[in-house]
Amino acid sequence: MAAGPPPPLEPSPLPTFTDEGFVEKFIRKTRENPLVPLGCLTTVGVLVYGVICFKKGNTRRSQLMMRARVVAQGLTIASLVGGIMATTIKPR
Repeated sequence: MAAGPPPPLEPSPLPTFTDEGFVEKFIRKTRENPLVPLGCLTTVGVLVYGVICFKKGNTRRSQLMMRARVVAQGLTIASLVGGIMATTIKPR
């Protein structure tokens, strides 16, 4: 088993990253998974409306909006997890 010397080890080139600002990253992430920002806006909208109803004394509507907020949050989390899974599965 007289083999020749092992081949020289050459390190693989390091990946290069572009400088990406907040706005560019937000736009890119929104295009990748548009349901997450939509879910966040829906959750905040329902929350604000529920607080307004609570201040006006409409407790029945306020309770309904708080339950709707929980549903909106759940759907937002589900879309976030779905987007992560889709990104992971997607071939590069």
